Amino acid sequence: MIDIKNLNILLTGATGAIGGAILDKLHVAGANIIATGTNQEKLDKIKSKFEDVITKKFDISDHNNIENFIDECNENLNNKIDILINNAGVTNDNLTIRMKKEEWDKVINLNLTSSFLITKFVIKKMLKNKYGKIINITSVVGHTGNVGQANYAASKAGLIGMSKSLAQEYGKKNITVNCVSPGFIKSEMTDKISENFKKALEEKISLERFGLPVDVANAVIFLSSSLSDYITGETIHVNGGMYFS
Repeated sequence: MIDIKNLNILLTGATGAIGGAILDKLHVAGANIIATGTNQEKLDKIKSKFEDVITKKFDISDHNNIENFIDECNENLNNKIDILINNAGVTNDNLTIRMKKEEWDKVINLNLTSSFLITKFVIKKMLKNKYGKIINITSVVGHTGNVGQANYAASKAGLIGMSKSLAQEYGKKNITVNCVSPGFIKSEMTDKISENFKKALEEKISLERFGLPVDVANAVIFLSSSLSDYITGETIHVNGGMYFS
């Protein structure tokens, strides 16, 4: 039974396809949610759909203000962040010999460094409450690599390694840290893929189709609940059999 009613949850990247699906599931389950993103128009749509969800516009690449941002979120959630979902991410693809340092830095800084800093400051809050769950959204690319995505693959692989380290550091404090690793999920980004290339990708997937954002959200909801209390340092793969760990 999913039992996250009245738990306080901070969700980054709430305005994307996967973030939106996660938000929907959390809300139906009765959680208290702060949803963050950088697109004010999309945040306004979330607010009009869910009046009781707190929306905050914040760029997580603004490293100097992350601590203050977490302090503010913690205060909004009555000084108790139960669950952190690091979902925000960015891509900036290029072949390695053409990739500029700025393209590398942008992806590493947001996907990995920002997630590290957010997690660091949230853990400080969780330690006071002697409870917490951290869920990091990674990618199948972090396990397999991908042409033109050396920066993205490195950032997601780094997130997986970081999660395993945090799980070891804070398990004794009743804080679990896990990952959800999506494969190809239907979204605005995958909708732009040509039909021929999409068909070639689907042939590499055992289920022969792309996943849906709700498939990822279902794994996140499980990890958010008490059903996952004895799971930490693990990655749940949601890729339809594209990759087996």
